[in-house]
Amino acid sequence: MTISLQAVLEFLNTGLTGLSGWQVFFYTLLVTHITIASVTIYLHRHQAHRALDLHGIPSHFFRFWLWLTTGQVTKEWASIHRKHHAKCDTAEDPHSPVTRGIKKVFWEGAELYRAESKNLETMEKYGHGTPSDWIERNLYTKYSWQGVAALLIINVMLFGAIGITVWAVQMIWIPVTAAGIINGIGHYWGYRNYDCSDAATNIIPFGILIGGEELHNNHHTFATSAKLSSKWYEFDIGWFYIRVLETLGLAKVKKVAPAPKFQHGKVQADLETLQSVIANRYDVMAKYAKSVKSAWKEELAHLKDKAELESRFLKSSRKLLQREPAKLEAPQKQQLSELFEHSKALETMHNMRVELGVIWERSHFTRDQLLHKLQDWCDRAEASGIKSLQEFSLRLRSYA
Repeated sequence: MTISLQAVLEFLNTGLTGLSGWQVFFYTLLVTHITIASVTIYLHRHQAHRALDLHGIPSHFFRFWLWLTTGQVTKEWASIHRKHHAKCDTAEDPHSPVTRGIKKVFWEGAELYRAESKNLETMEKYGHGTPSDWIERNLYTKYSWQGVAALLIINVMLFGAIGITVWAVQMIWIPVTAAGIINGIGHYWGYRNYDCSDAATNIIPFGILIGGEELHNNHHTFATSAKLSSKWYEFDIGWFYIRVLETLGLAKVKKVAPAPKFQHGKVQADLETLQSVIANRYDVMAKYAKSVKSAWKEELAHLKDKAELESRFLKSSRKLLQREPAKLEAPQKQQLSELFEHSKALETMHNMRVELGVIWERSHFTRDQLLHKLQDWCDRAEASGIKSLQEFSLRLRSYA
């Protein structure tokens, strides 16, 4: 049996499917999105953080798909990500742009991942609870690169020569989006809903292209939440898929970020208020940051009348007021001290923020002592004469 040259050329041009260029393009978008969904649902939320349980059907599908399209080993991915959270933005963080530089993490994120995957101490300390069944030991881990090699053959068979390009896109998709964008830009640029202890940011409010991982600040604030969106304008497509799986009985959500509840009209804060304030401390501080902005607007006209205060000084001071006081360095504290000489209202807002943080910090205070501090804080806030502080205090008393 002989195969003609024309048949070979036709095969290289269209493969077995005979799809057009646009059809191959949309196929590539689909399969890369399935890979993203596999990473965020299975590796990240299910394995690394245990935010949900998965039925065996989607769990085994995700494992197989990731072996085929990325060569990822579940234990390695979960271990490295858990260490990232435990050592976030320190010298021990496997991939922090704060310590390693944004260029290093963005362009060489995959290399940083591979280097850390060889660290046996990391695997031993952070790899607990990941799959170790027969198929994991004898296929997915033992022959991790053979999956992507098989995918290359499959793509060429399906689409011909352009299948090599499809395969190349699939190979760079996770290194660019996860290792580069999330691990790099997600700790370098974006907006922050919550002033969590590290530099994590939300890149954009629409978590679609990278499965919801774009909402990185939300995730680092509530790491064990299966849902990454927190504001009404944010969308987490990974959460949408999880809800679909849950409806079908293929997943069970274990934890989501706490949603604050309120009992309006409270005359005085009680123990229930104290517990709610501590549990929802990130929401509390996010709302306090808005109160600081309101106070700044009220004081700005007065500050601009001061000839000795330059616009550049005011602009940078406004940003410093939004920073967590504990993160300010000596020159920044000095700058705020100069600002407070011209605004007692802003000084009060700043100092009251420091006092508020004591309520949920580890200390030797008893629960009754903390409640007294909270009640005293509210009394002083409402007697301050600062409108934004008074309004915040009324809201704080109503946490339930």
